[in-house]
Amino acid sequence: MSYTDIFTAELDATLRDGAALYDVREPGEYTQGHLPGAINIPLSELQGREGEIQTPAVIVCLSGGRSAQVASYLATQGRTGVMNLSGGTLGWMREGREIRTGDQP
Repeated sequence: MSYTDIFTAELDATLRDGAALYDVREPGEYTQGHLPGAINIPLSELQGREGEIQTPAVIVCLSGGRSAQVASYLATQGRTGVMNLSGGTLGWMREGREIRTGDQP
């Protein structure tokens, strides 16, 4: 099993097609700025919370490293429809796209 990397330009269509968006950064990072609609499940809490991640799922972090780790982990657990947002939140911000602050998706 493996996961798929997607780019920021593909995210809107992927979400419209029914994928959920999960941000795996720590809560302090998440509240400082996250993609609209992203649900925070920190990497440090992933074990034990995997069941909260519904697929298809796009996983995001700051730059794409932690999210790739999580996507790989989920894929090795037999989960299908797992995607990593290449470039992460930084890539999203570089394009001037909307960022939300606080603890709400």
